[in-house]
Amino acid sequence: MDCSFVIPFFNERESLEILYHEIAGECARLDLRIEFVFVDDGSTDGGREVIDRLAAADERISLVRFRRNFGKSAALSAGFREAAGDVVFTMDADLQDNPCEIGNFLSALEQGHDCVTGWKQVRNDPLDKTLPSKLFNGAVNKAFGLSINDHNCGFKAYRRELLGELEMYGELHRFVPALLHARGYRVGQIAVEHRARRFGKSKFGTKRLIKGALDLMTVWLTTRYAARPLHLFGGGGLALSALGFAILGYLSVLWVLGLGPIGDRPLLMLGMLLVLFGGQMISVGLVAEVILRRTIGERDKYSIAERLGSIQRRELQHEVERQIAR
Repeated sequence: MDCSFVIPFFNERESLEILYHEIAGECARLDLRIEFVFVDDGSTDGGREVIDRLAAADERISLVRFRRNFGKSAALSAGFREAAGDVVFTMDADLQDNPCEIGNFLSALEQGHDCVTGWKQVRNDPLDKTLPSKLFNGAVNKAFGLSINDHNCGFKAYRRELLGELEMYGELHRFVPALLHARGYRVGQIAVEHRARRFGKSKFGTKRLIKGALDLMTVWLTTRYAARPLHLFGGGGLALSALGFAILGYLSVLWVLGLGPIGDRPLLMLGMLLVLFGGQMISVGLVAEVILRRTIGERDKYSIAERLGSIQRRELQHEVERQIAR
């Protein structure tokens, strides 16, 4: 089996050569044909020189180098474009992922999964990193109906054919299981060993909590409503308009019964605003539907697992006719 290892790194010079030898040794034991795709995400500590030295002695190594730090999603996307193996692994370069798990990932893929993500069941990280991670995983599972314990684990294995449909930008690498699940792929997980950090420090910060919440909203909206925007805007617009009409109807009854003036009531202004805002939301949804129909065909909205073309069908029909004639 041909396997590609996509390894983004950012200022992790000390761990690169160690990780390379660990992966190479484990894959030799498993008798796998492999390639390494290292992605230098704008490192300034000389990590590129380490990879250049390793590549001079091992033709299986290739390097993608960014001019500056663009983030992990961009690095993974660049690595995926270069990877050519039947199975593509992603690993962090901090040595916390143990290459001894490679065989377990391959076994999980053979059981029918399209993507397998690692689950750091026992984490060697401080509480200020593990607690936000649990909250994040719980929110993503709730939003997408998944039961993945560790969405953000960098140790994953993919079947090569699905990478063409995996579009990542910003911080969307943390939502890979959810994105693939939304496209109809089978996503699984296995428990993996999580080793203590040997070099450097974690790049996790409090800003990622805010970014994660915003990205969760982005992924949820785009995966659920990208093909039916009117359901999103129209549903909210109808609810607001219905509430507004109910308020205006109530005030109209009061006016007809002569129970007092309604022109100076704040409730009148609220009812009118709700009706107008609800109508605007419905209009936005309709415009979005028109734009969608003009820019994307119905066939582009779905992930096709298998297609039998008309030429193949005709060939099969002719073959059946020849068999009958005999």
